[in-house]
Amino acid sequence: SSGINAEWPLRPGYKLYFEGMAGLRVLVGCKRVIDYAVKIRVRPDQLGVVTEGVKHSMNPFDENAIEEAVRMKLKKIVKEIVVVSCGPAQSQETIRTALAMGADRGIHVEVPKGTEADLQPLAVAKIFAQLVEKEKPDLVILGKQAIDDDSNVTTQLLAGLLDWPQGTMASVVEHSEGALKITREIDGGLEDISVKLPAVISADLRLNEPRYATLPNIMKAKKKKIEKIAADSMGIDLAPRLKVLKVVDPPVRQSGDKLPDVHTLIEKLKEKGHIK
Repeated sequence: SSGINAEWPLRPGYKLYFEGMAGLRVLVGCKRVIDYAVKIRVRPDQLGVVTEGVKHSMNPFDENAIEEAVRMKLKKIVKEIVVVSCGPAQSQETIRTALAMGADRGIHVEVPKGTEADLQPLAVAKIFAQLVEKEKPDLVILGKQAIDDDSNVTTQLLAGLLDWPQGTMASVVEHSEGALKITREIDGGLEDISVKLPAVISADLRLNEPRYATLPNIMKAKKKKIEKIAADSMGIDLAPRLKVLKVVDPPVRQSGDKLPDVHTLIEKLKEKGHIK
């Protein structure tokens, strides 16, 4: 036996998959978002949130995606990790963080500062689809969702554009002979699926515990290559399909009443019309 997985019908431009899946190239997304610990403030015009002078960091779900790719590389399953970030010039800082975690090189798809909020999931999926054609990865890993817009659709849109299998909301990923066995978190519990490569998967928070970048790796990351591409040079329709009508703060939660006994509780519920 040569070890070749002959069952997988090859697609144009893609190589044979060997037992152990050695030498895969992985494309990973990393988005720059407002840090999860920052208190969000609504803009005076109520069309978005305040981003100026606010701490930003990598989207937490994307940290899980990068960590999974790095672990695959340590297991000799992956040979190269390419990270992609779409956003303003400051997104290079996010890419450097990913490089310090263990990625090999980065691609920065730059959009003018102040317009990143208009870069919606469909546009991002189209950008990734074009980069897939250029880089010829065997696997794309994205975070399940971004904590700024909570869309949770970029992975699904990208898989549709590429006509690739998808494994979303992955909490466990196992690798075997040209395929991925994925445990997905769904409303009813857990679902186990198998997808053949090339494929697109999205990382859930339970997938792993992302590593901290060490100082030596941070220094090494400064020397790693980041390719810069202007978004408007890609010939992609990036026009937003959704329009934000209004953004408001959530209602302030009213304080509760402490009652002395069950009888008083029942009377209060009757007064408010909750029970008869």
